[in-house]
Amino acid sequence: MEGVFLPGDSTAVLRGSGVPEPGHGQVLIEVGASGICGSDIGYIYRGYKGYRGVDGPAYRGVIAGHEPSGRIVAAGPGVRRFGVGDRVIVYHIVGCGLCDNCRRGHYISCDSGRESYGWQRDGGHAPYLLAEERTCVPLPDELSYVDGALIACGFGTAYEGLRRAGVSGDTDLLVVGLGPVGLAAGMIGRGMGARKVVGVEPSEARRAWAGTLGVFDATLPAGDGTAEAVADLTGRGGAGVTIDCSGTRPGRSLALEAAAEWGHVSLVGEGGDLCTEVSDTLLHKQLTIHASWVTSLPAMSELARNLVGWGLRPEKAVSDVFPLSRADEAYALAAGASKGKVVLVPDAAQ
Repeated sequence: MEGVFLPGDSTAVLRGSGVPEPGHGQVLIEVGASGICGSDIGYIYRGYKGYRGVDGPAYRGVIAGHEPSGRIVAAGPGVRRFGVGDRVIVYHIVGCGLCDNCRRGHYISCDSGRESYGWQRDGGHAPYLLAEERTCVPLPDELSYVDGALIACGFGTAYEGLRRAGVSGDTDLLVVGLGPVGLAAGMIGRGMGARKVVGVEPSEARRAWAGTLGVFDATLPAGDGTAEAVADLTGRGGAGVTIDCSGTRPGRSLALEAAAEWGHVSLVGEGGDLCTEVSDTLLHKQLTIHASWVTSLPAMSELARNLVGWGLRPEKAVSDVFPLSRADEAYALAAGASKGKVVLVPDAAQ
């Protein structure tokens, strides 16, 4: 088979690779869809970077793609929960399974040698993926493989941020940054019952795309007066929950400024820094700030079930679908002017 590799020079290349055989506790998955994540762009595509807890560059020259879903076609010895023919989402981190974080299902925070699909071990940008059974999550029949790929990272990230912030029918939700994770936050916030869902995005094209999804009550440009506009829209002096998906200083500042008194602010966007005035913005409004990194295995499974119950399809956030053979075009679009999520699928599916 051929898989997609990222040389770090703003290209994606196809290289030959053998189809693996599952060992103990492993399954072989025929990939149905695999998303392109913004973290891939920021940490791998344009040049290799590292992060805390990883010695050297985070990417180790493996098949890329940490947002896969597909169908199990072979199972190794010791596999007990899943079997051939099962449709699954792959949680994109393999943890030790023994530390406290892993036992809570937060493999992303494993403190004993975690490995990520598409970063330290082969990922989903290939026809087949070798996965640990313990990282598989059931994909409901009502959802497509593209839905599953989006749940695998971006929707899971947004869900965790909103769960911690306590979105409910008594809160308005402000989403700052309407890239793929922001679109996910808007959709999930609507499913969780938010009274109003407002989005902020500097790109006119992305605002227009978000406006077609039937999720947002309003989409606003970023700039002077945006916080006041949010206060007017909610009628409560701001949003009870705000979530920053932009990963930028201005975006995070807006999420704080536009939060209502006693509000909750969730930070999920990677990179950048946070700069804020403390007294009037934080203390006097009695704000609570949450920071989260992806979600847990149980919460990802819960999200998949909830999406079915809410009647929501993550694939609505997908603006472009490419076959694996056109991965270079797909990555270039995802790194540039894409309106929504960009997803890779097998060539036969196109």
